[in-house]
Amino acid sequence: MMKMSDWVEERAVFLYKFLRFPRQVGSFAPSSAELAAVMTKQVPWHQVQAIAELGAGTGAITRHIQRSATADTKVMLFEKDPFLRKRLRAAYPGYACHADCLRLELALHNDNCGPLDCILSGLPFFNFPQSVRDLLMGQIVSSLKEEGLFIAFQYSKQMKKQLEQHFVIEQICFVPRNLPPAFVYVCRKKRTGLDA
Repeated sequence: MMKMSDWVEERAVFLYKFLRFPRQVGSFAPSSAELAAVMTKQVPWHQVQAIAELGAGTGAITRHIQRSATADTKVMLFEKDPFLRKRLRAAYPGYACHADCLRLELALHNDNCGPLDCILSGLPFFNFPQSVRDLLMGQIVSSLKEEGLFIAFQYSKQMKKQLEQHFVIEQICFVPRNLPPAFVYVCRKKRTGLDA
């Protein structure tokens, strides 16, 4: 359970970052505990050897990863903002922390990590130019093992069409208790050579 002072500080930091970089941050408040719980409960933790979180921010979802992951699970965090990344490194010293998820494959190589079992994402995809979305999707798909999970929250269903090009969307969960309310896409990488 977070202390009230930490809760207030996290929201103040997030709001400040949103006001400065709205397209990069995507929301004026960090992910709610309900949203983080919906995302992490979709993960078969007993089978996960390696997982990445894209857009880890203030660690709202990372806290739930820490509670759920086994001691042997390799966790990689990606956060573009230097201040937030520094806080994540201090809070989660056992997790690899990287700046650029557009270089996800390189980070896996440098960390001597094989394909990922799962990727969790809080990236505001629809705020990015299509070229960046395409690059991100390419990195995500190539970094996941066959039939690996991609679990992402978005504030609309505008990314559904692009996600369907690479994944089987197993479910979309609506989380009203988040600011703003969010959709969680639970996607499985398509098997090579199969149309789904």
